[in-house]
Amino acid sequence: MSILKALRVRSAYAALAVATATITPAAFAQDASAQDGAQDDLQSDDVIVVTAVARGANVLDSSISVSSLSADQIATTAPRSAAEIFRNIPGIRSESSGGEGNANIAVRGLPIASGGAKFLQLQEDGLPILEFGDITFGNSDIFLRADLNIARVEAIRGGSASTFASNSPGGVINMISKTGKDQNGGTIQATLGLDYDEKRFDFDYGGSLGQDLYFHMGGFVRQGEGPRDIGYNGNRGGQIKANITKEFTGGYIRFYGKYLDDRAVGYLPNPVQVTGSNANPNYSNVPGFDIRSDSLHSRFFRSALSLDGNNQPRRFDITAGQRPLVKAFGFEGEFEVADGWTVTNRFRFSDVSGGFVSPFPGSFDTAANTASAIGGAGSRLVFANGLQAGQNVPNGALVASVVLFNTRLNSLDNITNDLRITGDFAVGSGTATLTAGFYKSRQDINTDWLWTSHLLEVRGGGDAALIDVVNAAGTRLTDNGTVAYGASFFGNCCRRSYDLQYDTNAPFASLSLEFDRLTLDGSIRYDFGDASGRTFGSDLGGGRVGVTAFDFNGNGAISPAEAQTATIPLGSPALVDYSYDYFSYSFGANYRFTDSLAAFARYSRGGRANADRLLFNNDNVNFVTGAIANEGMAVDFVKQAEAGIKYRSGGVAVYATAFYAETEETNFEATTRQTFDRVFKAKGLEVEASYRTGGFTLSASGTYTDAEISRDRISPANEGNTPRRQADFIYQLSGQYEQDMFSLGANMVGTTDSYAQDNNLLVLPGFTQVNAFVAVRPIERVQLSINANNLFDTRGFTEAEEGAIPANGFVRARSINGRTISATLRYDF
Repeated sequence: MSILKALRVRSAYAALAVATATITPAAFAQDASAQDGAQDDLQSDDVIVVTAVARGANVLDSSISVSSLSADQIATTAPRSAAEIFRNIPGIRSESSGGEGNANIAVRGLPIASGGAKFLQLQEDGLPILEFGDITFGNSDIFLRADLNIARVEAIRGGSASTFASNSPGGVINMISKTGKDQNGGTIQATLGLDYDEKRFDFDYGGSLGQDLYFHMGGFVRQGEGPRDIGYNGNRGGQIKANITKEFTGGYIRFYGKYLDDRAVGYLPNPVQVTGSNANPNYSNVPGFDIRSDSLHSRFFRSALSLDGNNQPRRFDITAGQRPLVKAFGFEGEFEVADGWTVTNRFRFSDVSGGFVSPFPGSFDTAANTASAIGGAGSRLVFANGLQAGQNVPNGALVASVVLFNTRLNSLDNITNDLRITGDFAVGSGTATLTAGFYKSRQDINTDWLWTSHLLEVRGGGDAALIDVVNAAGTRLTDNGTVAYGASFFGNCCRRSYDLQYDTNAPFASLSLEFDRLTLDGSIRYDFGDASGRTFGSDLGGGRVGVTAFDFNGNGAISPAEAQTATIPLGSPALVDYSYDYFSYSFGANYRFTDSLAAFARYSRGGRANADRLLFNNDNVNFVTGAIANEGMAVDFVKQAEAGIKYRSGGVAVYATAFYAETEETNFEATTRQTFDRVFKAKGLEVEASYRTGGFTLSASGTYTDAEISRDRISPANEGNTPRRQADFIYQLSGQYEQDMFSLGANMVGTTDSYAQDNNLLVLPGFTQVNAFVAVRPIERVQLSINANNLFDTRGFTEAEEGAIPANGFVRARSINGRTISATLRYDF
């Protein structure tokens, strides 16, 4: 009974916690530490781990690699997105150059063959944002925003993640929300970008409503151009979250809701000039375009015509960018059913939809070469709009041949439920904890790919113009910059529509035995599921993309661009109808040598079911019967071994973990239209440490990874190479000093060199980014803070499309954003 009461509140969160966004760090720190200080005190001897475990446990008694980011730690990183929080977690490689979402997130050398977070699950309050973290153009982090609702972040790598959550063999990161239990009041704050355009208002409020009844609510609204110059308000929208909790003897019940209606720019690769050699490249800005602060987005390219998913003409809003629309509600409860036994249930339904629209450069070349390639000898380019509308484009000017990634996320609805019963009982001289449960989810994936092709001037400041082609005979071959109403620069591929449903079921169980200083635990999970639905379009078995003529402007004449209109073959549906199953297990041991020192070891095997990306190759699925061609393709497995030591005494904490992972991956990448079928191996060492004395806190972490492609069934030449974008060493260092009247802090995040592609030719240089903040409290309840992200305006490349320097020297790459500084005024009441 005493164990239940002691753990009741913490186990309510049971499963993990992480978050994201452009909330002002200093303000976030003060709020979370004030409201949830006990949970955020990482140095406290009674820290309870609640992530991917059966029951909360002291960190020195747990046989897993777990990290928690307190509000103070998040504050020093000055984050502008979820990915910028994640990269401060040891073992996590988070490529935070895509905007507020669309990040590539990997763990411990597990690969990112395409994008998103395939082997890592992102959660809110113990349930997944989406069942699959790498849905094409629907990555989980697109539907995450951080604000004053967040209490803290907790993450687990490897370990029991594969048995306490489906499709998460690499780990879990979860956002834990405030509940208002230890709160009696609220906060309002206003944030203004000082050297970039952003205006944001945040609020939160919580407290008691009566005996053992409390609530919390909060959210934000914002508007602005964002950290890059794009010529329009690309970031606009907001979120509101609320929950109410009733405690009673032996448990609690909580109801909660979330409404997210937002738009955020999705940054894709931009042009950069590369000279030197592949092994020793020199990256520099293209004239008139800064890779840190510019983008191919433009005020002169705000909408595009295309046929929709029903082959009907429609104009689409490019400024919507990453467009998450989420309406979610759920409940969680814990009930004592017998002395020492509790039942816990978590349920959530999320109505998820939106879109992803952003220009992707198929290539860069001079105006003269572009004109000849499209119109033939004697052709020229003319500015279709913009500052020089009607004038000829200089022959030497750089032009982008753009495919507009216009993807409609009609439905990513998901419903999830996690039911478990946990009990404690005596075993000889020790104590046992047994958990048994059942998880069920249903994930919809209903999307339309409506890509079109355009010519765009390479020009910074959000002023890039659309460009037309005029041939030698004087005939205009394009429609106001539109080359084709299809993906002509990608060989007319990718006009697709699919409506799929994935049902996941998973019984699971765990047993933990504690004998004085020794803890032994094991857990198992059996996932079985069904994929069903219909697909239409190229590479989906439902007929090839049709290229036809369509009179978009209704003038009775078909232009050369209108003659290249892609349609979806709606009369040729293809069937998807198959089942899959896999077994996961994890076993670990932890020995506590002293009150301050412990060691652990663990071995795990987990799986990850493949979702929509599996269907983009006709060799994978028999689209007549819907059956999968090879059952092994439906699930990718990860085997992991790890061992580590943990030390914590007073204000000092040190954790070190050695790991080994072997990963299978079958995948598809939309930007290159390539299929992957590989096996990866990785070994390495994670180290994290922190020191706290008085108002001063210092923390550091680093991860060394030696990874290789051990088998490549499609491109054997890559075998033995290092996976692309996998650095040998990633690291972070943070420091903060706080007094009653002020706080200040700084954070350094860095990476060593990596390869742009799996051929291991072109190198992406290592870089270090510095973030900082200062906050002053001149009077009670009032705080003014200033924070800088990328203080020294560092250029840091996270990916490049080319595997070697091309003949013209222009590489398509993504860099972290340049320096952004914001100020926040906050009032607590």
